[in-house]
Amino acid sequence: MKPMALKSPFPGMDPYLESHWRDVHASLVIYLRDAIQPRLPAGLKARVDERVFVECQGLASRSIYPDVRVVEGGRGRKRKAMATGQSGIAVAEPLVLHVQDEPMTETYIEILDVGTGGRVVTVIEILSPTNKSDGPGRNLYVRKQKEVLAAEANLVEIDLVRGGERVLSVDWTQIPPSHRTPYIVCVRRGHRPFEAEIYRAPLQERLPGISIPLREDDSDVPVDLQALVDRCYEDGDYGDLDYRAQPVPPFAPEDAAWADELLRAARRR
Repeated sequence: MKPMALKSPFPGMDPYLESHWRDVHASLVIYLRDAIQPRLPAGLKARVDERVFVECQGLASRSIYPDVRVVEGGRGRKRKAMATGQSGIAVAEPLVLHVQDEPMTETYIEILDVGTGGRVVTVIEILSPTNKSDGPGRNLYVRKQKEVLAAEANLVEIDLVRGGERVLSVDWTQIPPSHRTPYIVCVRRGHRPFEAEIYRAPLQERLPGISIPLREDDSDVPVDLQALVDRCYEDGDYGDLDYRAQPVPPFAPEDAAWADELLRAARRR
């Protein structure tokens, strides 16, 4: 007998998955590519690409400081003694931090027109916390965002992360309050540069089905976002998530009571 599929207690995006975003993001990119590929018209191919940047661990600003070096600990006393003996100045004992600059890789999807030498038709971005925080990840994302729009290619931004600042290609204040939901999708079509299609995605509702635009004369490719997230939950074996704790970031006040009732009814609290 086939075991029952592992399901999240949330009807839409599970906010507890955000603490495992690297794993979820990697799966979502591949599942989305696989969902799109067989529906593309002749001449178009979906490919996963990546950008690499340096993420500075432990630095709130997430900036790169080229002059920072890794200092070997355990020599502070000797250095202090040498300084005092040579100049007569008592040098205070510093706190030595071991700073590691770790290369980060972010993946995204490009739909290419192979008949024109690989022209980029559509870029699909699943946003990460690094895209929504000050630092190199956000800077690279915003630059890529501008390049895509300037090239009159389509841009699909899928934001399933509640934390950080909004970094969509349309200003947040231009979006009506009814569509300023915790999760959101923005679609920009290259041949309609002054339009943005916004899909609302409240915490309390199923994630929407969205349309992926291709060439102007092609039909859109429909994608069921909820099915992809459900697959991430099941394949990632996330049945051990601790729903008794608050998620990070915590629930908004209007969602906290609803989430508590939902989790208690599902016997997860």
